[in-house]
Amino acid sequence: MQPEPGDCPICGMDLIPADSGADGLAADEFRMTENAMALADIQTTIVGNNSTDGDGTITLSGKIAQNEDLNSVQASYFDGRIERLNVTYEGQQVNRGQLLATIYAPALVAAQQELITAATIKETQPALYKAVRNKLKNWKLTESQIDAIETSGSVRDNFPLHATVSGTVTEVMAAQGDYVKAGQPIARLSDLSTVWADFDAYESQLEQFQIGQKIMVTSNAYPNKEFEAQVSFIDLS
Repeated sequence: MQPEPGDCPICGMDLIPADSGADGLAADEFRMTENAMALADIQTTIVGNNSTDGDGTITLSGKIAQNEDLNSVQASYFDGRIERLNVTYEGQQVNRGQLLATIYAPALVAAQQELITAATIKETQPALYKAVRNKLKNWKLTESQIDAIETSGSVRDNFPLHATVSGTVTEVMAAQGDYVKAGQPIARLSDLSTVWADFDAYESQLEQFQIGQKIMVTSNAYPNKEFEAQVSFIDLS
C-alpha cells in the first residue's frame, strides 16, 4: 500500500487505486456474517480506557502462578547411584515422608561397617563410637535405622531417600541409574495449597487498587466458582 500513485517499489508494476467496494469496505477490510464468525470461533473484547462493567466493577485478565515461597528442592543426602526412582513425572503428588528414591551409596556401606566395628569397642572408645553415629545422622539416617544396623550387624547396600515436604512435582531433575552427588537435586516440588494470581492493569486503573484490597478471582478450570483473594503487591514498574 502506498499513499500516492506510482510504481510498486518491490516489483515495479503500476499501482492500482484501492477504491472502496460497493459495500463500503476498503481494500484491506473484509466482512463476515455471524455464522462465519461462529465457525471461525472469533471473539472480541474492548480495549482501552473503557474497561469497567456496567456496575462499576473492573474486570482484569491474568494468569495463575506458583507461590515461589512454597517451592522446595529434594536433594540427595549422599553420593551414589539411583537404583529406583519413585518420582517420574511432573504433576505427581508427593507427601512428606514418602519414599522418593533408593540409592546405592558406597560411602554409606563403609560407614555402616565402621559403626559395626565401633559398636564392639564403644565401652573403651565412646568418642569414636559417637562420631561414627553422628556421621550417619548427617546423612539423614534416623536413630532407629542406625540402631537396626548396629543390632543386626549387617550392612545395607541401598538406602531410602524420603521427602522432607509435601507438594506437587514441577520438575524431575534426575533419572533412574544416574550417579548423584550429595546435595544434587532429585526433584523440584511446589506446594499448591496457595497460589498467586497475576493480573495486568492499565496505568490509569492502578489508583483504584490498594494493598489489602479484597477481589474475586475466576478461572477457566473452575468457570462457575469464585475465589476470594487479597491484593498483596502492586508492580508500578
